[in-house]
Amino acid sequence: MRKASMTSITNMMKTAAALLLPAALAQAAPPDLGPLAANKVALQDVSQSGVAGKTFAAGTVIAAPLATLCAAIQDYADYPSFMPNVDKVKVSAGAGGSALLDLTLKLPMGKVKKYRLRMEPKAGAQSCRLAWKLVPSEGLKPDETIADTSGHWQLAPLAADRGKTEVRYLVYTDPGPVPIGFGWIVDSMSKDSIPKMLEALRARVASR
Repeated sequence: MRKASMTSITNMMKTAAALLLPAALAQAAPPDLGPLAANKVALQDVSQSGVAGKTFAAGTVIAAPLATLCAAIQDYADYPSFMPNVDKVKVSAGAGGSALLDLTLKLPMGKVKKYRLRMEPKAGAQSCRLAWKLVPSEGLKPDETIADTSGHWQLAPLAADRGKTEVRYLVYTDPGPVPIGFGWIVDSMSKDSIPKMLEALRARVASR
């Protein structure tokens, strides 16, 4: 009985941690990545023990003003142009100034994932923040979607040069049950794609 009870408590703690993580990510500042540079992307695995899925933090400096980058990350329909794996985006209005995105991801080996995000922007003269979280999407089977994702962008002018912007990014992704041999799906949706996304964003704003 005691062993069964301990197992039950452990499972409950893991479930509680998984439920609280998206809310914590929405409020937390990205982990300290040290001084950011304009010629590279800093990337750190900050996943929590006992929680399904992985969490990554990334950052860089982009040679564009805050307002330009803030507009770029809120141009949701343009996401396929700089976000790896994003094939289609359908944008609709949400409550309280938020937006709902129905995304279709094309992953290696013909894998396709679909899910819906609520995007919640908050911008000012000195900062720009864009948080997101997964919301229910009807009509999708478990193997067609992901279990959870949440995170945020945090932008601020570079203190030494206000024509440049510090870009910080934090994302948690849990693809759900993954068949043996398909563990790469998690990395493809996060670790592998984040540096590519930030470099593509850098090129995107430079071309405007």
